[in-house]
Amino acid sequence: MTDSVLAQLAALPEKSTPELKALWRELYDREPPPYSKPFLVKRLAYRIRELAHGGLSARAEAKLAERIEEEGQRLKGKTPVRRGDRPIAGTRLIREWQGVEHCATVLDDGFEYQGRRYQSLSAIARAITGTRWSGPLFFGLRNHRSAK
Repeated sequence: MTDSVLAQLAALPEKSTPELKALWRELYDREPPPYSKPFLVKRLAYRIRELAHGGLSARAEAKLAERIEEEGQRLKGKTPVRRGDRPIAGTRLIREWQGVEHCATVLDDGFEYQGRRYQSLSAIARAITGTRWSGPLFFGLRNHRSAK
């Protein structure tokens, strides 16, 4: 980093909130958010470095936008299981419950159990136990510590 950039970064914590907000307007060309001084200092430090040395590459920004879209879809319930969490289609998940062995098959768009299609493993676990369970936890795809 150049001395100028280092000096600007070192001076940020010493500035008052109104001074930080004025700098925000200058660097971002918009009104600052109504957040705390530490937030403003961190974001302004990032912006100063970004302007001096460049931001994310176009490829990184595209990948980030793709991940944000995927997460938005997941939160809206449009993708029940993320691709990386789902076993390969055709996988048979076997679990013994109260002395009876239960087998569910992973499909491209859901699961099959006893000849019936289900949207989630949790629905199958509920059909088996009669209570609400995390399907991946029930079938041993996650342990109880990583399910939280």
